[in-house]
Amino acid sequence: MPILDAIQAAFFQPLRQAKAVAQEYYEITGRPLGITGEVAEYEAARLLGVKLAEVRQSGYDAIEESRQGIRTLQIKSRCFSDANRSQRLGSIRLDKEWDAVLMVLLDRNFECREIWEAGRTEIEEALSAPGSISRNERGQLPVNKFKAIGTLRWPRTR
Repeated sequence: MPILDAIQAAFFQPLRQAKAVAQEYYEITGRPLGITGEVAEYEAARLLGVKLAEVRQSGYDAIEESRQGIRTLQIKSRCFSDANRSQRLGSIRLDKEWDAVLMVLLDRNFECREIWEAGRTEIEEALSAPGSISRNERGQLPVNKFKAIGTLRWPRTR
């Protein structure tokens, strides 16, 4: 069951504070704080209007309702600079129920740069293509591969 819209809106202020703390932590230690996934889920909800699923929902992170019906979405994210475009997404589990995957790309300030979407069929084909242990066994796709099989849903215009 999705989180209520009012509750989702209430996350904005603490999330802004968490972004600032994560930036400062990285500047001091050179290590990420580990909030990228939470930020990405919030940004997908805010920018695309998807509803976040209950915490620890097996298989998907959000629900999208449209005239065509209800779709379940996994949300994957990367936070990186332009210098490192070969990064991989976290594991995409094919043994779980979901309809599509959203890839939320964040800049080093945890601001959303782009959101891409790929359907289950495209993901399954990409993950089962021969040649890569990380892709075939771990279910990890490189960001550039996801872009090649996906569709841009939200671009930052500034």
